[in-house]
Amino acid sequence: MKHKRIITAILVALPLLTFTPSCTDLEETVYSSLAAQDFNPTENDLASLIAPVYVPMRAMMMGWQGYFDVMEEPADIVVTPARPNGWYDGGTYHRMHRHEWTYTQWQPTNLWNNCWSIINNANRVIYQIESGDIPLEGEIYDKTLAELRGVRAWSYYILVDSHGNVPIATDFTDEEPPQQFTRQQVFDFVVTELTDVLDHLETEVNTNSYGRFTKWAAFTTLAKLYLNKEVYTGTPDWQKVIDYTQEIIDHAPYMLEDSYKTSFLTDNEGSKEIIWAVPYDDVLATQWSQHMKSLNPNHRLVLNMESQPWGGSCGVPQFINTYDPDDTRKQDTWIMGDQYKYNTDEVLFTYDNYLPSMGGDYGDLPTMENGYRLGKYEIKVGAKAALSNDFVIFRYADILMMKAEALLRMGQSGPAALIVSEVRERAFKDNPSKATVTGAELEMGSSYNYGWYQNGVVTSPEGGADIQYGRFLDELGWEFALEARRRQDLIRFGVFHTKTWMNHNPTSIQKSIFPIPEGAMLTNPNLKQNPGYPGQGNS
Repeated sequence: MKHKRIITAILVALPLLTFTPSCTDLEETVYSSLAAQDFNPTENDLASLIAPVYVPMRAMMMGWQGYFDVMEEPADIVVTPARPNGWYDGGTYHRMHRHEWTYTQWQPTNLWNNCWSIINNANRVIYQIESGDIPLEGEIYDKTLAELRGVRAWSYYILVDSHGNVPIATDFTDEEPPQQFTRQQVFDFVVTELTDVLDHLETEVNTNSYGRFTKWAAFTTLAKLYLNKEVYTGTPDWQKVIDYTQEIIDHAPYMLEDSYKTSFLTDNEGSKEIIWAVPYDDVLATQWSQHMKSLNPNHRLVLNMESQPWGGSCGVPQFINTYDPDDTRKQDTWIMGDQYKYNTDEVLFTYDNYLPSMGGDYGDLPTMENGYRLGKYEIKVGAKAALSNDFVIFRYADILMMKAEALLRMGQSGPAALIVSEVRERAFKDNPSKATVTGAELEMGSSYNYGWYQNGVVTSPEGGADIQYGRFLDELGWEFALEARRRQDLIRFGVFHTKTWMNHNPTSIQKSIFPIPEGAMLTNPNLKQNPGYPGQGNS
């Protein structure tokens, strides 16, 4: 906890630290900036130098209308229905669920803006280093530039996944609006950037590298890129996924934690499974608001919370029903059943796995108790309006499952099943025979009962038997639910635009990428809107 507070303090204080050309007014007293010729940075200064690139990630990931919402709200695990206390919010969550967002809607726009904050900050600090305003030399020069380029490339990976055809800007001094590139070109750029910097990125896993973009984060990003390459470019390359994940398996010190919950505790920075995370703090870095969005307002009395939650998001009952009853990941991921007043045996209310509809035009309004609540990340007793849990971007279980998926898609279902069974073991400690899955099972369809859901019943069942490798998609859902990734997985498995769930009907493949935001279209005449979206500029 101590080192997390130190890291967070650096990130919060950093905007006060700027680097300026030397002053000619000898009478000037500089309080919030440091003259370049007086700054002789060492290895210990690296965190402060690169912090501007990381600061926007807090709001981006778990802030209001952040990356979590963008990746989960349009998918089939999480839903935010209207409730007696509101939550219709002009239909924003309904539009996300139905894939009817526009180029003015908050969630995709916030993601775009946060990614560009990271990219612009990276370009600025890279310019300051390369121009000599920040005087670095030798290994520290190479390592700092590599890390900045790595985080910038990761931001472009997020954009190539979310918005597809985006500009590429690397020159901080260029005053012209950047040109737009195709998804293939952006993919190629990210791969080139990451492979170029690999040899200079940090390999040590310790408190100094925690929360920063290391060589292992780069390998994971490359594996993610190639896992989704067919979506981005039309051509798969599963062997590359195996190559990059194997680098981590063979050379990095990560391992599966004995307990599934360890990586999601309040003080989760010590997890041996976490490859990269965004540090949060309930006092110094307060952008974590997911628990406030999900919990029933009366849950304040259950956990003796300092703030009263708002009671919106919950699990889609169809997904909840896919869990094996002996799979402990269900209780480790969702808050369900009777909720007791703090330090008593008094039942205040009960969360049930039921939703009549999303409310609004779809039918009866859900109550404040309807729907299991989001509880994967520990919500500590006495929690504030923000949490101190660090958000996990990459963890070792994902490395194993990416390799397993690549093997499965290359016709090696047997070896893939061995890996999946390894990941399942900790979830079935009381019934170890259920941990084992076969290659034949991974080649089966999904157990998700897709179809229109109303009043606790799937009224027009479609099922998931027709989904190729649907059982593997189920495994991804059980292992990684609520980790801001379901949209990407559904797209890769061909489900995102073809299936019905809750009060959502199939849409168009064009919805697999978001529209270029209105503000970007208005300020950059080089941009052409993504197909299927009307709006400013060409469409």
